[in-house]
Amino acid sequence: MPANAAISTPDLSDAAPDARAIELPLINYGGVQQFGGPAVTIKCHEDNLLVRQCVEEAGRGRVLVVDGGGSLRRALLGDVLAAKAAGKGWAGLVINGAIRDVDQIGVTPLGVQALGCCPLRTEKLGAGQRDIALHFGGATIAPGDYVYADNNGVLVSKRALL
Repeated sequence: MPANAAISTPDLSDAAPDARAIELPLINYGGVQQFGGPAVTIKCHEDNLLVRQCVEEAGRGRVLVVDGGGSLRRALLGDVLAAKAAGKGWAGLVINGAIRDVDQIGVTPLGVQALGCCPLRTEKLGAGQRDIALHFGGATIAPGDYVYADNNGVLVSKRALL
């Protein structure tokens, strides 16, 4: 997706009735308020080692979707990993869980949507799975699906909508 492309999830959903919304009260925390791209998926619970490893790769405009099981007990993303993701070219992250360092993430040139925040860091044991279909918020997000996010919510589509 071009960096200057405007995203309106309501307009995208009108044009693509097969797009699915993630039905969770996600909060837009990142310095980039609109973002989109192909999904890379991780499922992990209160352990962000896989997230750390993933954001060290070249992002190439992709969106990292992390299913943390909705836990708000440990933050799956903080300022250091957010800065690394931005520097590596990730478009953004959508997290079914918590983040921390919200003030710093708010000025990082990266899209970040999450359920909430928590000051506690996670374990780093490497527990979890990568590149699997995720199921949360009434939607299925598979690796390679297209994810679009703005202040209205998050859409998932099997095909590019922009």
